[in-house]
Amino acid sequence: MQELAPGVHAYVQPDGGWCLNNAGWVTDGENTLLVDTAATLRRAHRLREAVRASGAPLPSALVNTHHHGDHTYGNSVFAPEATVIGHTACRRETLRAGHQLHQIWPEVDFGDVVVTAPTVTYPDELTVHVGELEVRLIHPGVAHTPGDTVVWLPERRVAFAGDLIFHQGTPFLLMGSLAGSLRALERLRALDARTVVPGHGPVTGPEVYDTTERYLRFVDELARDAHPRGLTPLEAARGAELGEFAELAESERLVANLHRAYAELDGRPPGAELDITAAWRDMELLRDGRPLACHA
Repeated sequence: MQELAPGVHAYVQPDGGWCLNNAGWVTDGENTLLVDTAATLRRAHRLREAVRASGAPLPSALVNTHHHGDHTYGNSVFAPEATVIGHTACRRETLRAGHQLHQIWPEVDFGDVVVTAPTVTYPDELTVHVGELEVRLIHPGVAHTPGDTVVWLPERRVAFAGDLIFHQGTPFLLMGSLAGSLRALERLRALDARTVVPGHGPVTGPEVYDTTERYLRFVDELARDAHPRGLTPLEAARGAELGEFAELAESERLVANLHRAYAELDGRPPGAELDITAAWRDMELLRDGRPLACHA
């Protein structure tokens, strides 16, 4: 738990790997808005205890930055007392995904998760208030997923970026868009945040946008070189020199990102459904056949 500004906390789960996301909350002492939950009910209850320990009341509102289960599985721990808010596509994809993490990692004890989708949705932007504090919810377009939300506190200059940003981790675009992720970075830069809470990894500053952009452009250049030569995403990833990006966690995501980049080069629209199973298998093959581990 980190206090970022008066009434603003981040809840950071090291090491930020698969299923270890960040959350946070905004409070005026009488009202609380929560940003994201957690992948397991056990972790969601610990988040609930952390809110109480900070002196804030339990949330009456909860914003999901996107639909993935590590950010939404714990919604039922806070609802119905907290109204769940998200982008229109976040609600759709939450309901569509269901217990997706259970299917990917059946060995993990996620708990008896009740899928709880946003009941209040918005298409482009929505402003809510926690007391006198303005909280802007901004949809940057299809980027990490079709239904991303940036939670922006202009008076505190704090941005909860969700999985648009993986600090010290590899970006993940399989369900979103490479071009859209680059556009989303421009939206984030325009906010002029002083503090950025990534979806995974330590709290940081706006300098993280530069690292993320360099990685995205690296993926774009790699795809534009390999795709015309008939290389598969896995072949392209295996032949890639990661350079500075070798230090990022979950480097196997490169091949999944190439699946998305190839789809865009083929003219498919942002967020178009891809073969998730094939991309997941390629990530494991890039790890010499070792399965991806849920860290929760």
